[in-house]
Formats: sequence, C-alpha cells, structure tokens
Amino acid sequence: MPYKLLFVCLGNICRSPSAENIMNHLIEQAGLSDGSANPKGIRILCDSAGTSSYHVGSPPDRRMSAAAATKLGIKLRGRARQFQKSDFQDFDLILAMDRENYENILSLDRTKQYQHKVRLICEFCSRYTLKEVPDPYYGGQEGFNQVIDLLIDACEGLLTKVKSQEL
Repeated sequence: MPYKLLFVCLGNICRSPSAENIMNHLIEQAGLSDGSANPKGIRILCDSAGTSSYHVGSPPDRRMSAAAATKLGIKLRGRARQFQKSDFQDFDLILAMDRENYENILSLDRTKQYQHKVRLICEFCSRYTLKEVPDPYYGGQEGFNQVIDLLIDACEGLLTKVKSQEL
C-alpha cells in the first residue's frame, strides 16, 4: 500500500501544487517513485487541493511555476481541485500550508476522527523557523522564491520522516 500525502492551501494554485511537485521531485530523486523498485518497498503518492473553490480546474500560478523552474528546474503539474471530506479517508497525511487552512480542514471533520492526520507542513522544516508558508499570491517574485525554499526544506524533512515511519 502506498503512503498517500495531500498538500492543502487556499486556492491550490501556488503553495500546495508546489509542495506536491517538490515532494514528487524528491521522491523520484530518492528512488521511491511509483515505477521504481526500492529496497524498502516504500511507495509515496502525492496530491494537492485547496480549501476554496476559487481556482478549480486552473493550472499552477505562472509566477509560482517560474520560481520552481528557476530554483529546482522542475515544471509544476496539476489542476486545482477543492478539498473533499473523502480526502480524510483517502490520504494518510494531510499537510496544511498555514493555520487558516489547518482550521478550515479540521472544521470539515465534525466527528474529530481524522484530526491526527492533519499537520502543518512547516513542522517538518529543519532550516527555517517559520510556522506557516506565507501566501505569495499578492506579493512580488521574492515571495514565490521564498515559498519554494521553505517547501524544499519542509518536504525534505517530511520525506525523512515518511521513510523512517516516524509519523
């Protein structure tokens, strides 16, 4: 059974698709992608979603894509979708980009049975001390670059935890 990660932000066009694509890049580099035969038998699958429906069906923001291409040489793939209650069952870990996303996700879990699956992604950072990934949407290019740096740190820490099963 693969370990399934869901990255969540507000609109699913900046932060969460970046986290999904960065994590997929790291998974591939580590030889843990779906098609690779890895000695531990670990398979990790990633997806992303937004708590709002503002951008459903849209590709990742072009400014975010430019930052990912410049910093990591990767192309951001995917189309925005809205977080669904079924995601609680479908994913092993749901990673919110900020406190507001975190609260919005938890508010959909009325029975409180899935709260243990929801975490803030910055919990996995080792180099940065920010507690939340800032939304770069209304800022300049530097904000997008900062998000990429922050998410690389968080995703590297997350991958280490998933590989060691310390979640």
